[in-house]
Amino acid sequence: MDIESKDERMLPVVVDGGLELLFSNQRKHHLCLPSSDVEGRPANLAHLIKYLCDELMKDPRKDMFIVNETVRPGVLVLVNDADWELEGQYQYELKKDDNILFVSTLHGG
Repeated sequence: MDIESKDERMLPVVVDGGLELLFSNQRKHHLCLPSSDVEGRPANLAHLIKYLCDELMKDPRKDMFIVNETVRPGVLVLVNDADWELEGQYQYELKKDDNILFVSTLHGG
């Protein structure tokens, strides 16, 4: 049975490379997102990132994920295993069954 409506879409999102610490130590998330933003435009990666920060991230250190309203340098974003820069970055419109991965390439030591 498909629980997705035309007003919502299921989306698997993975945060890794240390970013999971910002998301209650949970790497895999299965989100049910509205299919459009508050202005009625199709949901895109910008909408997803805002949703992650506003609704899912419980850690107050949002600057470890977002800086100046953009994904922090050193955070790799993949859409269906392809670099998001090849997909249009923030403007990429989310589709059913997209797989989104955020992984930090920054490590202390």
